[in-house]
Amino acid sequence: MSFTSGADQYDRFMGRYSAPLAPVFTDLVRLADSARVVDVGCGPGALTRELARRLGPLAVCGVDPSEAFVEAARERVPGARVERGEAEALPFEDEAFDAALAQLVVHFMADPLAGLREMRRVTRAGGVVAACVWDHAGGRGPLGVFWEAARMLDADVDDESSRAGARSGHLLELFAATGLGDVEGAALSIEVEHQSFEEWWEPFTLGVGPAGAFVAGLSATERDQLRELCRERVPDAPFVVSARAWAARGLA
Repeated sequence: MSFTSGADQYDRFMGRYSAPLAPVFTDLVRLADSARVVDVGCGPGALTRELARRLGPLAVCGVDPSEAFVEAARERVPGARVERGEAEALPFEDEAFDAALAQLVVHFMADPLAGLREMRRVTRAGGVVAACVWDHAGGRGPLGVFWEAARMLDADVDDESSRAGARSGHLLELFAATGLGDVEGAALSIEVEHQSFEEWWEPFTLGVGPAGAFVAGLSATERDQLRELCRERVPDAPFVVSARAWAARGLA
């Protein structure tokens, strides 16, 4: 899946959660200081920037199908190589990297197994492949309250809960099916404070991802209903969103 929104809209919607997740995810990967790494589905560069901070930009590559995200990542991480491409057909040679990472990407891959096999292909033998996905199935991702309210309007809404990696243990199953060794899993947690309900709600109206597409498809009356259903479910401001992501790490 390629996002059609701009980088700024993505930042306001998901970047507020993906940026604090990046250092937690990177800690799990346990990269050597000399590692050369590819960030698969890099988006506007939240993880790319964290990797460049730790390893230096010349050691980091990013790849994403969205031209707008590629341009943003190049601007935000000068010196890093960022290419346009799909996870299922990475534009890199075999064993080009010491590690391949995918933050909040596997559940958007057209073919998750093919994407993970590509990540393994471009990673040297013994190198690290790692990924993480929000706990949409358990309702503990950062959009849990939103999707709970959305299901009140449409019980059949695509709330991302059935997507690859979004339930406990599924990333581990995918990693094992890909042939990765020494696979281990983890639950990653972050907390993000919101100063008002409107500050939390407004990014859902920007058309980003499945949640944004759902809001965009509602009538004005339905949108107002959804907003009020969400308001009923969040604490008084300021409030903290605690979010969990499932993660997996394996060796190529």
